[in-house]
Amino acid sequence: MSDCYVIEVSSQTAGIVVRGAGGYQFFAASHRFNRLEGQIFRTAREAERAARRLANGETLQLAS
Repeated sequence: MSDCYVIEVSSQTAGIVVRGAGGYQFFAASHRFNRLEGQIFRTAREAERAARRLANGETLQLAS
């Protein structure tokens, strides 16, 4: 299993997630995804779903 994944939404790089002790931390690759910067996700797939929801204009419930 990899420690780092690139997250893409509609052929645009949203960011990367890096696995750590608490899960996968998101690092935004564009301003469009800054809202996810620093967030911890249980899985890389969960981070990808959050990026897709953000790109689609959906409201996100993120941890503080």
